Amino acid sequence: MNESVKVTKQPVPEAQIYPVEAFVSPEYAKAEGKKLWPHVWQQACRVEELRNVGDFVVYDIMHDTILITRSDEDTISAFYNVCQHRGRRLADGCGRALQFRCKYHAWAYDLKGENIRVLDENDWNGALKKERLDIPKIQVDTWGGWVWINQDPDCVPLRQYLEPIATMLDPFEPEKMRYRWRLRCVFDCNWKTAIEAFAEAYHVEGTHPQMLKYAEFYTWSTADGLHAHKGFDQRQEHLRTLESKTYFRPGKGEDQRVAIAEMQEHILTTANASTTQTMVDAARRLVDELPETATAAEVTAHWLKSARADDAARGVHWPEIDREHLSAAGNSCVVFPNLALAYGFTFMLCYRARPYGDDPNKCVFEGYVIERYPEGGEPATEWIVSQPEDEGTLWPPVLMQDFANMGEVQKGMRSRGFRGCLPNPKQEETVTNLHRNLADYMGTGAP
Repeated sequence: MNESVKVTKQPVPEAQIYPVEAFVSPEYAKAEGKKLWPHVWQQACRVEELRNVGDFVVYDIMHDTILITRSDEDTISAFYNVCQHRGRRLADGCGRALQFRCKYHAWAYDLKGENIRVLDENDWNGALKKERLDIPKIQVDTWGGWVWINQDPDCVPLRQYLEPIATMLDPFEPEKMRYRWRLRCVFDCNWKTAIEAFAEAYHVEGTHPQMLKYAEFYTWSTADGLHAHKGFDQRQEHLRTLESKTYFRPGKGEDQRVAIAEMQEHILTTANASTTQTMVDAARRLVDELPETATAAEVTAHWLKSARADDAARGVHWPEIDREHLSAAGNSCVVFPNLALAYGFTFMLCYRARPYGDDPNKCVFEGYVIERYPEGGEPATEWIVSQPEDEGTLWPPVLMQDFANMGEVQKGMRSRGFRGCLPNPKQEETVTNLHRNLADYMGTGAP
Protein backbone atom coordinates (compact mmCIF):
# COMPACT_ATOMS: atom_id res chain seq x y z
CA MET A 1 0.00 0.00 0.00
CA ASN A 2 1.13 3.53 -0.64
CA GLU A 3 2.30 5.66 2.26
CA SER A 4 -0.28 8.36 2.89
CA VAL A 5 0.61 11.98 2.29
CA LYS A 6 -0.09 14.04 5.40
CA VAL A 7 -1.65 17.47 4.92
CA THR A 8 -0.72 19.97 7.62
CA LYS A 9 -2.81 23.13 7.78
CA GLN A 10 -1.38 26.09 9.67
CA PRO A 11 -3.48 29.04 10.84
CA VAL A 12 -2.86 32.32 9.04
CA PRO A 13 -2.32 35.07 11.65
CA GLU A 14 -3.27 37.91 9.30
CA ALA A 15 -4.25 38.56 5.71
CA GLN A 16 -1.24 38.22 3.41
CA ILE A 17 -0.58 40.51 0.48
CA TYR A 18 2.04 40.20 -2.25
CA PRO A 19 2.96 43.05 -4.60
CA VAL A 20 2.46 43.31 -8.36
CA GLU A 21 6.11 43.93 -9.21
CA ALA A 22 6.59 40.29 -10.21
CA PHE A 23 3.85 40.62 -12.85
CA VAL A 24 4.47 44.01 -14.44
CA SER A 25 8.04 45.19 -13.83
CA PRO A 26 10.45 45.01 -16.81
CA GLU A 27 13.37 45.07 -14.37
CA TYR A 28 11.93 42.15 -12.41
CA ALA A 29 11.34 40.19 -15.62
CA LYS A 30 14.95 40.68 -16.72
CA ALA A 31 16.22 39.73 -13.26
CA GLU A 32 14.38 36.39 -13.51
CA GLY A 33 16.80 35.52 -16.29
CA LYS A 34 19.67 35.66 -13.78
CA LYS A 35 18.15 34.80 -10.42
CA LEU A 36 15.38 32.30 -11.17
CA TRP A 37 15.34 30.37 -14.42
CA PRO A 38 19.00 29.26 -14.55
CA HIS A 39 18.65 27.71 -11.07
CA VAL A 40 15.40 25.71 -11.14
CA TRP A 41 14.50 22.34 -12.61
CA GLN A 42 12.16 22.88 -15.56
CA GLN A 43 9.93 20.37 -17.29
CA ALA A 44 11.14 20.57 -20.89
CA CYS A 45 9.33 17.76 -22.72
CA ARG A 46 8.01 14.21 -22.38
CA VAL A 47 10.24 11.17 -22.75
CA GLU A 48 7.91 9.93 -25.49
CA GLU A 49 9.08 12.84 -27.65
CA LEU A 50 12.58 11.31 -27.59
CA ARG A 51 11.85 7.67 -28.38
CA ASN A 52 14.54 7.04 -30.99
CA VAL A 53 18.22 7.85 -31.20
CA GLY A 54 18.52 11.23 -32.92
CA ASP A 55 15.16 12.57 -31.76
CA PHE A 56 15.48 16.11 -30.43
CA VAL A 57 13.41 18.86 -28.85
CA VAL A 58 14.37 22.53 -28.57
CA TYR A 59 13.38 24.19 -25.30
CA ASP A 60 13.63 27.98 -25.03
CA ILE A 61 13.56 29.89 -21.77
CA MET A 62 13.89 33.67 -22.00
CA HIS A 63 17.00 34.23 -24.14
CA ASP A 64 18.47 30.77 -23.62
CA THR A 65 17.86 28.02 -26.15
CA ILE A 66 18.50 24.39 -25.24
CA LEU A 67 18.76 21.20 -27.31
CA ILE A 68 17.56 17.96 -25.72
CA THR A 69 18.42 14.78 -27.60
CA ARG A 70 18.19 11.02 -27.43
CA SER A 71 21.93 10.65 -27.88
CA ASP A 72 21.90 6.86 -27.61
CA GLU A 73 19.38 4.20 -26.65
CA ASP A 74 19.80 4.73 -22.92
CA THR A 75 20.89 8.37 -22.74
CA ILE A 76 19.17 11.73 -22.99
CA SER A 77 21.55 14.68 -23.38
CA ALA A 78 21.01 18.42 -23.06
CA PHE A 79 23.22 21.28 -24.21
CA TYR A 80 22.85 24.85 -25.42
CA ASN A 81 21.39 25.21 -28.89
CA VAL A 82 24.10 27.52 -30.22
CA CYS A 83 27.06 27.01 -32.53
CA GLN A 84 30.30 27.86 -30.74
CA HIS A 85 31.66 29.69 -33.79
CA ARG A 86 29.43 32.75 -34.20
CA GLY A 87 26.39 31.92 -32.07
CA ARG A 88 23.82 30.76 -34.62
CA ARG A 89 21.01 28.56 -33.31
CA LEU A 90 21.49 25.01 -34.53
CA ALA A 91 17.92 23.69 -34.52
CA ASP A 92 14.32 24.69 -34.01
CA GLY A 93 11.20 22.89 -32.82
CA CYS A 94 11.66 19.14 -32.81
CA GLY A 95 12.75 16.41 -35.18
CA ARG A 96 15.40 13.78 -35.77
CA ALA A 97 19.02 14.25 -36.76
CA LEU A 98 22.26 12.29 -36.93
CA GLN A 99 24.21 15.46 -36.17
CA PHE A 100 23.63 19.20 -35.92
CA ARG A 101 25.24 21.15 -38.73
CA CYS A 102 25.31 24.92 -38.43
CA LYS A 103 23.71 26.54 -41.47
CA TYR A 104 26.04 29.54 -41.21
CA HIS A 105 29.56 28.15 -41.58
CA ALA A 106 28.93 24.37 -41.57
CA TRP A 107 30.45 23.57 -38.19
CA ALA A 108 28.93 20.31 -36.91
CA TYR A 109 28.15 18.68 -33.56
CA ASP A 110 27.14 15.18 -32.49
CA LEU A 111 24.06 14.28 -30.46
CA LYS A 112 25.85 15.13 -27.20
CA GLY A 113 26.89 18.58 -28.38
CA GLU A 114 30.51 17.65 -29.03
CA ASN A 115 32.13 19.30 -32.03
CA ILE A 116 32.86 16.94 -34.93
CA ARG A 117 33.73 19.41 -37.68
CA VAL A 118 35.29 22.83 -38.07
CA LEU A 119 35.54 24.06 -41.64
CA ASP A 120 39.21 24.75 -42.46
CA GLU A 121 40.26 24.01 -38.89
CA ASN A 122 43.94 24.24 -39.89
CA ASP A 123 43.50 28.00 -40.32
CA TRP A 124 43.68 28.27 -36.53
CA ASN A 125 47.13 26.62 -36.50
CA GLY A 126 46.20 24.25 -33.69
CA ALA A 127 44.85 26.96 -31.38
CA LEU A 128 41.35 25.46 -31.12
CA LYS A 129 40.86 23.31 -28.03
CA LYS A 130 38.16 20.66 -27.63
CA GLU A 131 36.76 22.21 -24.45
CA ARG A 132 36.19 25.46 -26.37
CA LEU A 133 34.67 23.77 -29.41
CA ASP A 134 32.18 21.53 -27.57
CA ILE A 135 28.86 23.06 -26.56
CA PRO A 136 28.37 23.56 -22.79
CA LYS A 137 26.24 20.80 -21.34
CA ILE A 138 23.15 21.21 -19.16
CA GLN A 139 21.91 19.06 -16.28
CA VAL A 140 19.17 16.70 -17.47
CA ASP A 141 17.14 13.99 -15.74
CA THR A 142 13.77 12.27 -15.97
CA TRP A 143 10.88 11.71 -13.59
CA GLY A 144 7.24 10.90 -14.21
CA GLY A 145 7.77 10.49 -17.94
CA TRP A 146 9.02 14.08 -18.22
CA VAL A 147 12.46 15.30 -19.20
CA TRP A 148 13.71 18.04 -16.86
CA ILE A 149 16.63 20.42 -17.34
CA ASN A 150 18.60 22.68 -15.02
CA GLN A 151 21.25 25.15 -16.19
CA ASP A 152 22.96 25.29 -12.80
CA PRO A 153 25.89 22.81 -12.64
CA ASP A 154 25.64 22.88 -8.83
CA CYS A 155 21.90 22.22 -8.64
CA VAL A 156 20.39 19.66 -6.28
CA PRO A 157 19.35 16.33 -7.84
CA LEU A 158 15.96 16.38 -9.57
CA ARG A 159 14.30 13.97 -7.15
CA GLN A 160 15.38 16.05 -4.17
CA TYR A 161 14.06 19.19 -5.86
CA LEU A 162 10.66 17.63 -6.58
CA GLU A 163 9.98 16.24 -3.11
CA PRO A 164 7.48 15.77 -1.53
CA ILE A 165 5.42 16.14 -4.72
CA ALA A 166 7.31 13.29 -6.42
CA THR A 167 6.44 10.84 -3.65
CA MET A 168 2.85 12.06 -3.67
CA LEU A 169 2.47 11.53 -7.43
CA ASP A 170 4.54 8.35 -7.83
CA PRO A 171 1.52 6.07 -7.23
CA PHE A 172 -0.31 7.69 -10.17
CA GLU A 173 2.52 6.51 -12.45
CA PRO A 174 2.52 9.46 -14.86
CA GLU A 175 5.41 7.82 -16.72
CA LYS A 176 2.85 5.32 -18.09
CA MET A 177 0.69 8.07 -19.60
CA ARG A 178 0.95 9.44 -23.13
CA TYR A 179 -0.20 12.62 -24.87
CA ARG A 180 -3.91 12.91 -25.68
CA TRP A 181 -3.70 16.49 -26.97
CA ARG A 182 -1.30 19.42 -26.66
CA LEU A 183 -1.73 23.11 -27.48
CA ARG A 184 0.47 26.18 -27.30
CA CYS A 185 -0.08 29.92 -27.63
CA VAL A 186 1.54 33.26 -26.91
CA PHE A 187 -0.65 35.12 -24.44
CA ASP A 188 -0.74 38.76 -23.39
CA CYS A 189 -0.05 38.25 -19.70
CA ASN A 190 2.84 37.45 -17.40
CA TRP A 191 3.69 33.77 -17.00
CA LYS A 192 2.72 33.96 -13.32
CA THR A 193 -0.68 35.43 -14.19
CA ALA A 194 -1.20 32.44 -16.47
CA ILE A 195 -0.09 29.66 -14.14
CA GLU A 196 -2.01 31.14 -11.20
CA ALA A 197 -5.23 30.93 -13.22
CA PHE A 198 -4.90 27.15 -12.99
CA ALA A 199 -3.36 26.88 -9.53
CA GLU A 200 -6.58 27.19 -7.53
CA ALA A 201 -10.30 26.44 -7.80
CA TYR A 202 -11.48 29.42 -5.76
CA HIS A 203 -12.29 31.03 -9.12
CA VAL A 204 -14.89 28.47 -10.21
CA GLU A 205 -17.98 30.38 -9.02
CA GLY A 206 -16.88 33.59 -10.73
CA THR A 207 -15.29 32.10 -13.84
CA HIS A 208 -17.11 28.81 -14.48
CA PRO A 209 -20.57 29.33 -12.92
CA GLN A 210 -22.07 26.62 -15.13
CA MET A 211 -20.01 24.07 -13.19
CA LEU A 212 -21.87 24.79 -9.95
CA LYS A 213 -24.84 22.84 -11.28
CA TYR A 214 -22.83 19.65 -11.00
CA ALA A 215 -20.74 19.79 -7.82
CA GLU A 216 -19.23 21.82 -5.02
CA PHE A 217 -15.85 23.42 -5.76
CA TYR A 218 -14.79 24.49 -2.29
CA THR A 219 -11.13 23.56 -1.76
CA TRP A 220 -8.28 23.23 0.71
CA SER A 221 -4.66 23.94 -0.22
CA THR A 222 -1.30 23.40 1.43
CA ALA A 223 2.36 24.30 0.86
CA ASP A 224 4.89 21.54 0.21
CA GLY A 225 8.21 23.37 0.45
CA LEU A 226 8.89 24.71 -3.03
CA HIS A 227 5.65 23.25 -4.30
CA ALA A 228 2.01 23.08 -3.20
CA HIS A 229 -1.12 21.02 -3.76
CA LYS A 230 -4.86 21.23 -3.19
CA GLY A 231 -8.02 19.19 -3.16
CA PHE A 232 -11.76 19.61 -3.07
CA ASP A 233 -13.55 20.01 0.23
CA GLN A 234 -17.00 20.43 1.71
CA ARG A 235 -17.93 23.66 3.46
CA GLN A 236 -20.00 21.59 5.89
CA GLU A 237 -17.63 19.44 7.91
CA HIS A 238 -20.12 16.61 8.48
CA LEU A 239 -20.22 16.00 4.71
CA ARG A 240 -16.46 15.49 4.36
CA THR A 241 -15.20 12.07 3.34
CA LEU A 242 -11.98 10.74 1.85
CA GLU A 243 -13.57 10.75 -1.61
CA SER A 244 -14.91 14.31 -1.29
CA LYS A 245 -11.34 15.64 -1.65
CA THR A 246 -10.76 14.07 -5.07
CA TYR A 247 -12.12 14.35 -8.60
CA PHE A 248 -14.34 11.39 -7.76
CA ARG A 249 -16.46 13.20 -5.21
CA PRO A 250 -20.28 13.09 -5.24
CA GLY A 251 -22.18 15.38 -7.55
CA LYS A 252 -25.11 17.64 -6.72
CA GLY A 253 -28.64 16.27 -6.74
CA GLU A 254 -30.71 13.62 -5.03
CA ASP A 255 -30.00 10.97 -7.66
CA GLN A 256 -26.24 10.46 -7.61
CA ARG A 257 -26.41 8.20 -10.65
CA VAL A 258 -27.61 11.12 -12.75
CA ALA A 259 -25.44 13.71 -10.98
CA ILE A 260 -22.17 11.89 -11.64
CA ALA A 261 -23.09 11.08 -15.24
CA GLU A 262 -24.04 14.67 -16.02
CA MET A 263 -20.89 16.06 -14.41
CA GLN A 264 -18.62 13.65 -16.28
CA GLU A 265 -20.34 14.38 -19.58
CA HIS A 266 -20.03 18.12 -19.05
CA ILE A 267 -16.34 17.93 -18.13
CA LEU A 268 -15.48 15.86 -21.19
CA THR A 269 -17.49 18.09 -23.53
CA THR A 270 -16.30 21.47 -22.26
CA ALA A 271 -12.78 20.75 -20.98
CA ASN A 272 -11.69 17.62 -22.89
CA ALA A 273 -9.72 16.81 -19.75
CA SER A 274 -9.98 15.63 -16.13
CA THR A 275 -11.88 12.50 -17.16
CA THR A 276 -11.71 9.84 -19.87
CA GLN A 277 -14.15 8.37 -22.34
CA THR A 278 -14.12 5.15 -20.32
CA MET A 279 -15.15 6.99 -17.16
CA VAL A 280 -17.90 8.87 -18.98
CA ASP A 281 -19.28 5.66 -20.52
CA ALA A 282 -19.29 3.93 -17.13
CA ALA A 283 -21.08 6.91 -15.59
CA ARG A 284 -23.76 6.84 -18.29
CA ARG A 285 -24.63 3.24 -17.35
CA LEU A 286 -25.19 4.01 -13.67
CA VAL A 287 -28.94 4.58 -14.08
CA ASP A 288 -29.28 1.09 -15.58
CA GLU A 289 -26.99 -0.70 -13.15
CA LEU A 290 -28.00 0.78 -9.78
CA PRO A 291 -31.30 1.59 -8.06
CA GLU A 292 -32.33 5.19 -7.51
CA THR A 293 -31.93 4.63 -3.76
CA ALA A 294 -28.18 3.95 -4.03
CA THR A 295 -26.12 6.20 -1.75
CA ALA A 296 -23.44 8.56 -3.03
CA ALA A 297 -20.73 6.23 -1.72
CA GLU A 298 -22.32 3.22 -3.42
CA VAL A 299 -22.69 5.04 -6.73
CA THR A 300 -19.11 6.32 -6.68
CA ALA A 301 -17.68 2.91 -5.78
CA HIS A 302 -19.69 1.15 -8.50
CA TRP A 303 -18.77 3.78 -11.09
CA LEU A 304 -15.04 3.54 -10.42
CA LYS A 305 -15.13 -0.27 -10.26
CA SER A 306 -16.93 -0.43 -13.61
CA ALA A 307 -14.58 2.06 -15.27
CA ARG A 308 -11.56 0.17 -13.94
CA ALA A 309 -12.91 -3.12 -15.33
CA ASP A 310 -13.76 -1.54 -18.69
CA ASP A 311 -10.25 -0.14 -18.98
CA ALA A 312 -8.65 -3.44 -17.98
CA ALA A 313 -10.61 -5.19 -20.72
CA ARG A 314 -9.02 -2.90 -23.31
CA GLY A 315 -5.52 -3.20 -21.86
CA VAL A 316 -5.43 -0.12 -19.63
CA HIS A 317 -4.56 -0.99 -16.04
CA TRP A 318 -5.26 1.46 -13.24
CA PRO A 319 -2.66 2.01 -10.52
CA GLU A 320 -3.39 0.69 -7.04
CA ILE A 321 -3.70 3.77 -4.80
CA ASP A 322 -5.19 3.45 -1.34
CA ARG A 323 -8.05 5.74 -0.33
CA GLU A 324 -6.03 7.65 2.26
CA HIS A 325 -3.26 8.51 -0.19
CA LEU A 326 -5.72 9.43 -2.93
CA SER A 327 -7.59 11.73 -0.56
CA ALA A 328 -4.48 13.40 0.83
CA ALA A 329 -3.07 13.95 -2.67
CA GLY A 330 -6.18 15.94 -3.57
CA ASN A 331 -6.61 16.66 -7.25
CA SER A 332 -3.88 19.07 -8.37
CA CYS A 333 -0.51 20.60 -7.57
CA VAL A 334 1.88 23.37 -8.56
CA VAL A 335 5.48 22.35 -9.23
CA PHE A 336 7.67 25.38 -8.71
CA PRO A 337 7.92 27.57 -10.55
CA ASN A 338 5.74 27.13 -13.63
CA LEU A 339 3.99 23.77 -13.87
CA ALA A 340 0.42 22.98 -12.75
CA LEU A 341 -0.89 19.41 -12.79
CA ALA A 342 -4.42 18.09 -12.21
CA TYR A 343 -4.58 14.32 -11.82
CA GLY A 344 -6.72 11.21 -11.56
CA PHE A 345 -6.18 7.46 -11.84
CA THR A 346 -5.51 7.45 -15.57
CA PHE A 347 -5.06 11.07 -16.64
CA MET A 348 -3.31 14.34 -15.98
CA LEU A 349 -4.18 17.82 -17.21
CA CYS A 350 -0.98 19.85 -17.40
CA TYR A 351 -0.25 23.56 -17.79
CA ARG A 352 3.11 25.18 -18.34
CA ALA A 353 3.78 28.92 -18.63
CA ARG A 354 7.13 30.57 -19.29
CA PRO A 355 8.37 34.03 -20.20
CA TYR A 356 8.19 35.35 -23.74
CA GLY A 357 11.68 36.79 -23.88
CA ASP A 358 11.89 39.31 -21.05
CA ASP A 359 8.55 40.99 -21.75
CA PRO A 360 6.60 40.98 -18.45
CA ASN A 361 3.29 41.29 -20.30
CA LYS A 362 3.58 38.19 -22.49
CA CYS A 363 4.13 34.48 -21.97
CA VAL A 364 4.28 31.18 -23.80
CA PHE A 365 1.37 29.15 -22.45
CA GLU A 366 0.89 25.44 -23.02
CA GLY A 367 -1.87 23.05 -22.05
CA TYR A 368 -1.91 19.32 -22.61
CA VAL A 369 -3.49 16.11 -21.40
CA ILE A 370 -1.69 12.82 -20.83
CA GLU A 371 -3.60 9.58 -20.37
CA ARG A 372 -3.10 5.83 -20.06
CA TYR A 373 -3.60 3.89 -23.27
CA PRO A 374 -3.27 0.26 -24.32
CA GLU A 375 0.29 -0.52 -25.38
CA GLY A 376 0.84 1.33 -28.65
CA GLY A 377 -2.72 2.67 -28.66
CA GLU A 378 -2.02 6.32 -27.94
CA PRO A 379 -3.03 8.86 -30.61
CA ALA A 380 -0.46 10.58 -32.80
CA THR A 381 -0.10 14.14 -31.52
CA GLU A 382 2.11 17.15 -32.03
CA TRP A 383 2.35 20.63 -30.57
CA ILE A 384 -0.29 22.79 -32.24
CA VAL A 385 -0.11 26.57 -32.01
CA SER A 386 -3.65 27.87 -31.53
CA GLN A 387 -4.31 31.42 -30.39
CA PRO A 388 -7.40 31.76 -28.14
CA GLU A 389 -8.59 34.82 -30.06
CA ASP A 390 -8.49 33.08 -33.46
CA GLU A 391 -11.66 31.93 -35.15
CA GLY A 392 -11.89 28.17 -34.80
CA THR A 393 -9.46 28.08 -31.86
CA LEU A 394 -8.79 24.57 -30.56
CA TRP A 395 -8.78 25.53 -26.88
CA PRO A 396 -11.69 23.92 -24.96
CA PRO A 397 -14.53 26.22 -23.80
CA VAL A 398 -13.71 25.97 -20.09
CA LEU A 399 -10.13 27.09 -20.70
CA MET A 400 -11.40 29.97 -22.80
CA GLN A 401 -13.22 31.20 -19.70
CA ASP A 402 -9.89 31.17 -17.84
CA PHE A 403 -8.19 33.01 -20.69
CA ALA A 404 -10.78 35.78 -20.39
CA ASN A 405 -9.47 36.46 -16.89
CA MET A 406 -5.77 36.31 -17.64
CA GLY A 407 -5.58 39.31 -19.95
CA GLU A 408 -7.86 41.41 -17.76
CA VAL A 409 -5.87 40.58 -14.63
CA GLN A 410 -2.65 41.62 -16.36
CA LYS A 411 -4.23 44.96 -17.30
CA GLY A 412 -5.80 45.50 -13.88
CA MET A 413 -2.57 44.91 -12.02
CA ARG A 414 -1.05 47.90 -13.76
CA SER A 415 -3.63 50.26 -12.26
CA ARG A 416 -2.53 52.49 -9.39
CA GLY A 417 -5.85 51.57 -7.78
CA PHE A 418 -4.70 47.99 -7.20
CA ARG A 419 -2.86 47.67 -3.89
CA GLY A 420 -1.50 44.14 -4.21
CA CYS A 421 -2.86 40.59 -4.31
CA LEU A 422 -4.90 39.35 -1.34
CA PRO A 423 -5.06 35.53 -1.67
CA ASN A 424 -7.52 33.30 0.18
CA PRO A 425 -5.52 31.69 3.02
CA LYS A 426 -7.40 28.37 2.85
CA GLN A 427 -8.02 27.92 -0.85
CA GLU A 428 -5.12 29.79 -2.51
CA GLU A 429 -2.05 28.68 -0.56
CA THR A 430 -0.86 27.25 -3.88
CA VAL A 431 -0.59 30.83 -5.14
CA THR A 432 0.82 32.37 -1.96
CA ASN A 433 3.50 29.69 -1.73
CA LEU A 434 4.57 30.39 -5.31
CA HIS A 435 5.33 34.00 -4.39
CA ARG A 436 6.94 33.02 -1.11
CA ASN A 437 9.45 30.90 -3.01
CA LEU A 438 9.84 33.42 -5.83
CA ALA A 439 10.87 35.96 -3.20
CA ASP A 440 13.56 33.59 -1.93
CA TYR A 441 15.09 33.42 -5.41
CA MET A 442 14.49 37.02 -6.44
CA GLY A 443 15.14 38.78 -3.13
CA THR A 444 11.91 40.79 -3.30
CA GLY A 445 8.13 40.41 -3.33
CA ALA A 446 7.53 38.18 -0.30
CA PRO A 447 3.89 37.90 0.89
